[in-house]
Amino acid sequence: MIQLSLQHKSGLLFTLIIIIFLGIRSGKKVKNASDFSTGGKSANTALVSGALISTLIGGSSTIGTAQQAYMRGISALWFTIGMGIGCILFGLIFVKPLRNSNCSTIQQVISKEYGTLSGVIASVLSSLSIIINIVAQILSANALMTTIFGFTTTQSIIITIIFMFFYIIFGGVLGTGILGNVKLILIYITIIFGTSAIYKFSGGINNIYYSLPSDPFMNLFSNGYGKSIGSAISVIVGVICGQIYVQTILSGKDDKTAKNGAIIAGLLLPPVGLGATLIGMFMRINYPYIDSSQAFPLFVINHMPHILGGAVLATLLIALVGTGSGMALGFGTMMTKDLYKKFINYNINGKTELIINRISIIIVFVISALLSSSNYDSTIISWSFLATGIRGTVLFIPEVCSLFLKDKIDSKFIVASCVIGVISYLAGEFFINLSFDPLILGIGSCAFISLIGVIVKYRNNNNISYPNN
Repeated sequence: MIQLSLQHKSGLLFTLIIIIFLGIRSGKKVKNASDFSTGGKSANTALVSGALISTLIGGSSTIGTAQQAYMRGISALWFTIGMGIGCILFGLIFVKPLRNSNCSTIQQVISKEYGTLSGVIASVLSSLSIIINIVAQILSANALMTTIFGFTTTQSIIITIIFMFFYIIFGGVLGTGILGNVKLILIYITIIFGTSAIYKFSGGINNIYYSLPSDPFMNLFSNGYGKSIGSAISVIVGVICGQIYVQTILSGKDDKTAKNGAIIAGLLLPPVGLGATLIGMFMRINYPYIDSSQAFPLFVINHMPHILGGAVLATLLIALVGTGSGMALGFGTMMTKDLYKKFINYNINGKTELIINRISIIIVFVISALLSSSNYDSTIISWSFLATGIRGTVLFIPEVCSLFLKDKIDSKFIVASCVIGVISYLAGEFFINLSFDPLILGIGSCAFISLIGVIVKYRNNNNISYPNN
């Protein structure tokens, strides 16, 4: 454990108090499930972009990116590059059709076009990606808390889950939007001061360049072109298919507001990854024997003004808590609207729906905590890539087909594409040695099966028959 100075503790405590105050204040506006899930569809551009950033700037884009840069250099940039591109494409292409669908989840969009079974399959399979993403945030919290407080892994996990629960339970989407803007300001201050400190202590960026081996540290494609570009594509489709991101654009008061919020968030994300990458590489040069997951928090403690460093530590904690909470919010909405209301009680009132939503959030936190406790020494960002890969494989092709190819595909093939796609992805991830990202295999399988579905639908609609040989 690192001993924090009084200034560190003061900055940390003051920042946490401000963020907790804002969260409780925003929570007073939550009266029903609509307020909780979509903010009553009243958010302005700043709140939409803030909510997106609140979820996207988490442990993986800060602590996890610095950890990856500590081990492999600038290839760590792919995660935040993918997030930025994903948000921009989301705003330009998907905002309007999603809002016009009058659905609150991607699974509802799919069910509306291809029937209940397709939505249920998509919900069950994509819920796995949410759990995995929350695990990444818990592991980030473990790295942070063991560094600054000396907590055990079990203590860190329990405290993180409690923080996540209260972060989201009082505010829903509005809370994450307000706090997301606070996080953005503090994270950008971190990156600006961090870059300045790196320049000062290293004597310039050139010294970093020449102090580390060019391969892998200066090679953006050190994992190979197929896997590097595939990793970015994995994050892009993961953003487009993320339930919490759909809820966020639905919270906008109109299409233009939601579109602009997504684009602004996309433009603001990559610089965060660049700063975290520089921090990770700086720490590799100057602290070559530390645990790689502690690169970011140790940099903050040792190389930033103490009061500001304390504020940054609090911001990192809130950043990863906010991302995990946002994912849990998406899980709760999905379980409530796609499963509970369809199969248990369609006519529940708003308050009961809110209770079911929050119970679902507790359940996903418990599952994620159990997974984290048995994988505490794994690489943080690998969990995030796994989560976006599963989510993209299950949902991307069905979502695109539902929105842009209406009445063109036989529903049985959409169900099959979800199942076979995720099996193909997991096989490529764990059992087959591929030269490219397994997402390509997963989405390729989905697309191929969907194409067969287009042919079958066309044949049936036109009563085409083929002569026997």
